[in-house]
Amino acid sequence: MRMFPPGLLLAWLLLTTLLAGCGQKGPLYLPKSPAQPASSAQPPTVTP
Repeated sequence: MRMFPPGLLLAWLLLTTLLAGCGQKGPLYLPKSPAQPASSAQPPTVTP
């Protein structure tokens, strides 16, 4: 079996990982949760 230098193997693994990530689609951040709509209808207050 042919022996490869550890640096060469690490370089190939890094290169293939980077190339595999190139085709990924979508945002590169976590999207914020949708804002809750402000409720303008408040319960009526009873004044004596």
